[in-house]
Amino acid sequence: MMKKKTDRAPREAPPRKKFKKKGLILLYYGNGKGKTTAALGAALRAAGWGWKTAVVQFIKGAWKTGESAAAAGLLKQHITLAVMGDGFTWDTRHYEEDCRSAEKAWKKCREVLRDPAYQLVIWDEILYALKYRFLDVKDVVRELQKKPAGKHVILTGNYAPEALKAVADLVTEMRCRKHPFDSGILAQPGIDF
Repeated sequence: MMKKKTDRAPREAPPRKKFKKKGLILLYYGNGKGKTTAALGAALRAAGWGWKTAVVQFIKGAWKTGESAAAAGLLKQHITLAVMGDGFTWDTRHYEEDCRSAEKAWKKCREVLRDPAYQLVIWDEILYALKYRFLDVKDVVRELQKKPAGKHVILTGNYAPEALKAVADLVTEMRCRKHPFDSGILAQPGIDF
């Protein structure tokens, strides 16, 4: 004789939380690979919903990247890319010049943050500019606190000041456990840039 199963299906649903919509501040940081990739993945997802995204890159210079080709071609109606950097500024010995470049990029960040045409803005590599003191974290926090309510902002880089972590809605730390560079494999198009 089979034992009768006890009905364990819930009959009363717990009360639903009332959720609100708001523009989020997302922070992708750490020494692991994938910060810009995650941000650009969000831009691709946003494009799928018809959103416009503005990407301001602080470090990458004029060299060819996959994201610049995609933004100029396939995704040009959805993604605007402003490459504002002079290359790998942590290798330079021109602090004042690096500060001027970062300030120019920061001006562009504030511009796209206020522009109602963009639903998502990505400040790619801005955290490096903060780490090397090319910009003041207080200014960045102040602008984020004044952002339009529905605007989403993603910040990337390897360092995250506590003040930014405090205002962010999402903080993701990318940690490197293994990297091809350590085995003598250089950065590759389509994967790294």
